[in-house]
Amino acid sequence: MRAAMAPGEFLTMASPRDSDGEKESRRILDRIARESEGGGKSYVARKSEQMHGHLTAADVDKADRIEHIGTRIGRTLGFILTVGMLLWLIQYFVRG
Repeated sequence: MRAAMAPGEFLTMASPRDSDGEKESRRILDRIARESEGGGKSYVARKSEQMHGHLTAADVDKADRIEHIGTRIGRTLGFILTVGMLLWLIQYFVRG
């Protein structure tokens, strides 16, 4: 004889797929928690530091000086070109 189930309780069987989904869910939740902490810095401060690191080629091997300088020049020119195109687009829409 089976015991009565509480309202909202479902009889399910555990499967390996459930444990994989559970692991993935926990991994995602841990990542969200790490990203939301931020160490007390605001979103703008974190993003400006990230952009500064990108433009100064912080992720490039410092031993190869030419690659480091070339990456910095390329990323800076790309940023300037993007800002210029955005300003042109705004001007185009405002003046008609």
